[in-house]
Amino acid sequence: MEFDWLDPHFDLKKTTPREISEAFEDPFAIRLLPDSDNDDAEVRFFALGKTVANRFIFSVFWTDGKNYRVILSRDMTKEEKGLYERKNAEWL
Repeated sequence: MEFDWLDPHFDLKKTTPREISEAFEDPFAIRLLPDSDNDDAEVRFFALGKTVANRFIFSVFWTDGKNYRVILSRDMTKEEKGLYERKNAEWL
C-alpha cells in the first residue's frame, strides 16, 4: 500500500501520515463505498481505523488499487467510533 502525501488538503500535523497508515493497516478497519448518484465522479471511499496508540481515525480516500490518496483525515466522531466498535463486536 503506497500513499501519495503530495499537497494534502488537510493538516498533516494534526493527523500524521504514520497515524493514517496505522489506521489503514488496522486488521479491524472498516472501509466503505458511499452511494453516489454521479457515475462520472471519481470514486471516494471512507475508512475507519484505529492506530497503535488507540486513536480512532476517519479518512476519505481515493485508490487505484495500489496507490492511495487521502483526501481528508481526522479523529472519528462519537457516532463513527460507535459504528466502528459495533461492527467489530459483530465480527468477534
